[in-house]
Amino acid sequence: MNRLWPTILAGLLALATVAPVTAAPASAGVPAGRATADPAPAAPVGASAAEVEVLSVRGAGPYRIGVRLDRLAAAGLIDWTAAGCAGVQYAGVTGAWAGKIMLAFRDGRLVSVGTATVPPRSPAGASVGMSFAELERIYGRRGALIRNDAGDAEAYLVRFGSRVELFTGHPIRPGVGFYEAGVASHVERAFRQGTSC
Repeated sequence: MNRLWPTILAGLLALATVAPVTAAPASAGVPAGRATADPAPAAPVGASAAEVEVLSVRGAGPYRIGVRLDRLAAAGLIDWTAAGCAGVQYAGVTGAWAGKIMLAFRDGRLVSVGTATVPPRSPAGASVGMSFAELERIYGRRGALIRNDAGDAEAYLVRFGSRVELFTGHPIRPGVGFYEAGVASHVERAFRQGTSC
């Protein structure tokens, strides 16, 4: 299993240089093999488990916010997909992250990464299983406890520009049961407004 992760990342990097999504004209000053619409994977080949198991507003490992579902699938990083509401598609992953994270795509692009396990943790060290008071100690004035529009659920929200970290409640005990990070227009809106189906 320890050798699988570097192999997957090497394959993803090779795919990105062999078959870029879009190529810039030579006059643009960008080498054609480097011009892609998707960001590069964050975790370097041979990264330690501690580095790999951090989920942030940028994503988790090779699952970067904004990356295309078809690119991840072609690289062998997607295990399953399921249609959700309002054009959202959910996916499970392979490799070191299998069973730890779930992905949400809108219009074929990754908009959020979520988990109900520990690890992963946020870059600040927050995770599932913590109380909302612990999150307030970690994030201070950067975060806030919020309620959904129906007033029947609460969560802890931390903003990073147009992206957020959202820690939602556990269904049977106080504290965090799910940690999700991604584009605010998807993550925060879904919590506040719920889904229509």
